[in-house]
Amino acid sequence: MPKNQIFEVKSLARLAVVAALYAALTIVLQPISFGLIQLRLSEILVLLCFYRRDYSAALILGCFIANCFSPMALMDMVFGTLATAVAVLPMYSVKNIWLASLLPVLSNAVIIGIELFIAFDQPIWLGMLTVGAGELVVITVIGCPLFRFILEKNSRLTELLGFRRAKMKIS
Repeated sequence: MPKNQIFEVKSLARLAVVAALYAALTIVLQPISFGLIQLRLSEILVLLCFYRRDYSAALILGCFIANCFSPMALMDMVFGTLATAVAVLPMYSVKNIWLASLLPVLSNAVIIGIELFIAFDQPIWLGMLTVGAGELVVITVIGCPLFRFILEKNSRLTELLGFRRAKMKIS
């Protein structure tokens, strides 16, 4: 997307809605969004970054806002937001959504695994395993097929999200 289009009202509104949706879903589902075992369903939204680079700013902001409500707010605001940034910034450059879905799995497993080790003194491998498994289930197992179904069935939604046709192939 050209830089001058990022600040158009429609683009800003789209990004604001995505950031708010990520934060709201995480906060509403707080019991499964934070802790040693995480199934943060809002993470499905990171797949938007596969289609449009500008969604990364919205998701980083949404993650930061959500992490303000975490039981470990200060650590999550730093480590959680970092994990999201590491995952979503390169996602647009990946050519396959299944491979792109592994970026947040890996970044969250490593970074949040280290955070959980520091906070709870649990074995580092256990934190990496539980967080990575939760991310894999939510993003790759649920998210990728959900995006495929939605995008194949709803051209109006793809237009609303601003997806380009060139990257529509999900296989």
